[in-house]
Amino acid sequence: MPAVTLHYAQVATIYHDHHHWLQSWLRNRLGSASDAADLAHDTFVRVLARDDTIREPRALLTTIAQGMVANFYRRRDIELAYEEALAARPEPHGMSLEERAILLETLVRIDALLATLPAPVRQAFLLSQLDGVGQEEIAARLGVSLATVKRYIAKAMLLCCFAD
Repeated sequence: MPAVTLHYAQVATIYHDHHHWLQSWLRNRLGSASDAADLAHDTFVRVLARDDTIREPRALLTTIAQGMVANFYRRRDIELAYEEALAARPEPHGMSLEERAILLETLVRIDALLATLPAPVRQAFLLSQLDGVGQEEIAARLGVSLATVKRYIAKAMLLCCFAD
């Protein structure tokens, strides 16, 4: 039997044996059966994408699901901040639901990219771009040189501009 077929058979067995447990585990953490079902599905999609033998299914499912839960809460926080920013605008912004979804997805992606940067680089970039703090003040706040702040901001900009 080809390796791919064996992998699918193994994942099918893991799904059969552990799906209910995983969904219950997620429901306890999220407080929502529908969100738990979505994340359980996404967890098994990631398991399917793997090409190695799975020796400890619950440990693997837990590890993947914990990352999914963290991403879920991170995305929810971004969505709430976005909605609050829209609500704070003095006039309604005529954006379609599709445009809002695209913008929100972009914000989530930028957040994920910035999370890969070292804390000082991310902090310098956010102070500059979101808070409008000048580079000299950022250098003073972070205790680094002005040239370092410029490198930090350039590094973060490049990451955002040239991401896939």
